[in-house]
Amino acid sequence: MTFTTRLTAAALCGALVAASVPATASARTERGELLDVVPVSTMDTNQLVTYLGDYDLDASRVRFAVDAKRITYRTIDPSGKPTTASALIVLPRNGDRTPRQATWLHGTTGYRGSVASVADGNDRAAALLFASAGYLTTAPDYLGLGTGPGYHPYVDAPSTVTASVDALRAAREYAASKGLRPDPRVMITGHSQGGHAAMALGQALQRGADSRLKVGALAPIGGPFKPSLLVAKATKDEISNGVAYMAYWTVAWNRLHHLYSDPSEAFRDPSIEALFDGEHRNEDIFKHLPKTMRELLTESYFDRVQHPTGVLRAKLRESDSYCDWRPTVPVTIYSSAGDRDTLLETSAYCDQRLKRHHARSTLVDLGADVNHGRAAKLALPRILADFDRT
Repeated sequence: MTFTTRLTAAALCGALVAASVPATASARTERGELLDVVPVSTMDTNQLVTYLGDYDLDASRVRFAVDAKRITYRTIDPSGKPTTASALIVLPRNGDRTPRQATWLHGTTGYRGSVASVADGNDRAAALLFASAGYLTTAPDYLGLGTGPGYHPYVDAPSTVTASVDALRAAREYAASKGLRPDPRVMITGHSQGGHAAMALGQALQRGADSRLKVGALAPIGGPFKPSLLVAKATKDEISNGVAYMAYWTVAWNRLHHLYSDPSEAFRDPSIEALFDGEHRNEDIFKHLPKTMRELLTESYFDRVQHPTGVLRAKLRESDSYCDWRPTVPVTIYSSAGDRDTLLETSAYCDQRLKRHHARSTLVDLGADVNHGRAAKLALPRILADFDRT
């Protein structure tokens, strides 16, 4: 769930205006329709090796030049109403008319301008890594980030899935306009919030969310696979960046599930809610947050989070459930004993739940000296190598 920390300022170039779509009945039947394509970057192999090296990624599997585009497409919001979202798509220049597909699902960010379609950063680098090895790669920004209107429904798996499926549909439409017929199998990976999203997206595709898309592989990294445990740990200040995660989560889930009527009911400083509007940079959010959960939440809301009931309890249980199924493909879960954000414990939970359903699951511990952010950099080359063998 790590907040993106390496940001590059980038103008949105009026795309927010272009992203708005009238809520018409006809729009409901056009999920995944491609609305706009904006060039982002083109790199040859030498440039890619340098670029990926700047992000501490192993560039030894770079084989092809790439073209990156920001796309805008139709999707739905958490209540099922038409909206739009953006994504980065990256095409390898390898002449393959039936390219394999990969999707990269990003971790926590409170700022809409830090996602892969808008700014250079770790998530764009991950997408370019897969594309440089020959994969048509899609990196959804999710709802409310990038050029998408509204607020981001943080750690809401159902809406993350719909936005991600529709991003893949839009990428397929763009590929078709170039005379390409992508392999329907999608290699799915993601880090932190994106690790949780990877399991949810894999489940949705296996259950037929789109008849022309199938799960090719699953390799989540450091996902918050048991949010209820992380919330309990956060109340005791036992996870890194717990105050930031909890503040964001509280605001986002209130918008979805009406957990409070006024921010003063939840936060000792009610102005904290306004930090999570998508317009505040991550570093600005952090500097306005207190150090501990007791300083963040009111006494009554702190007690409610410690002992969830009603809709809060039900939604936490739902969020805990995305490893409770049997994928038809092997799953490799990457985490590390040194991860103090999402904890190796939650990855072990996912591995155990999958095995209980007789899935082929492997948990890889990257080591006690590997923190949450570094885990992705170490896992990505291994994941790419596994995808190539699949």
